[in-house]
Amino acid sequence: MSKKHVAVLMGGFSSERPVSLSSGTACADALEKEGYHVTRVDVGRDIAKVLEDLKPDAAFNALHGPFGEDGTIQGVLEYLGIPYTHSGVLASALAMNKEKAKKIAALAGIPVAEAKVLDRFSIGPDHPMKPPYVVKPVNEGSSFGVVIVKENQSHPPQIITSPEWRYGNTVMVERFIHGRELTCAVMGDVALGVTEIIPVGHSFYDYDSKYVPGGSKHECPAKISPNIYQKILTLSLKAHRAIGCRGVSRSDFRYDDRYSENGELIWLEVNTQPGMTPTSLVPEIAAEAGHSFGELLSWMVEDASCLR
Repeated sequence: MSKKHVAVLMGGFSSERPVSLSSGTACADALEKEGYHVTRVDVGRDIAKVLEDLKPDAAFNALHGPFGEDGTIQGVLEYLGIPYTHSGVLASALAMNKEKAKKIAALAGIPVAEAKVLDRFSIGPDHPMKPPYVVKPVNEGSSFGVVIVKENQSHPPQIITSPEWRYGNTVMVERFIHGRELTCAVMGDVALGVTEIIPVGHSFYDYDSKYVPGGSKHECPAKISPNIYQKILTLSLKAHRAIGCRGVSRSDFRYDDRYSENGELIWLEVNTQPGMTPTSLVPEIAAEAGHSFGELLSWMVEDASCLR
């Protein structure tokens, strides 16, 4: 019996279009090798009409950023009645909004950093928080617009209020957490494993360290104490459930072990549309847990549904 017809949604029109095209191409290639009938769809404003004509059995959502992971495309797919991968409308919208996601995580008992949400134009010559702190857009991914303010900086970063700023007027100012960058993949109802991300030649895990070859190293599994490793697994699954995620998600953490191996562990965010090339973090973690890239994607397609 032939396998399903899968429309792989990629590209789109957010800042993360290049990342999405890379994810979508890798997923489409792998799903074809698994025997699926695949149609590659570069998403435009006419996506509802395109999908209505295609009538796929399922949509594999490989979009990133606004419109792709904020509940918008999920709403279109719900309206059309096309089963889709990853999280549904509400969970996608909540996870994409860093302020809302942090509030839900904190209520679920997940440790988060102190933060305040501000209009960028309200940030004057004085620091809105004692340095060091991080300024980030509330609704962006791939570290777009993230600025780290160091302890010795005399004033807030001028880029935030400049005309060059392209990431919306609402920003989150969050206490900077020293230490290591850790991430954990969740697949369905199972936390798969933890990876440490080590930026190479970058001060933090920014866009280039994520996507430029050689920009970072991945230590999979992370070389951390068993109790911290288990704690990250537990917190990642708790965040996945609290926000209402479905399919695959990835939670990011900072771990400050400068003074003790039981140091501060802080949850940063959950990604409902993590990168999906064979060398991306989630496929690497899945492979370490015994799931090939093709098997992971097949599971996601078979898990696809409406009303997620």
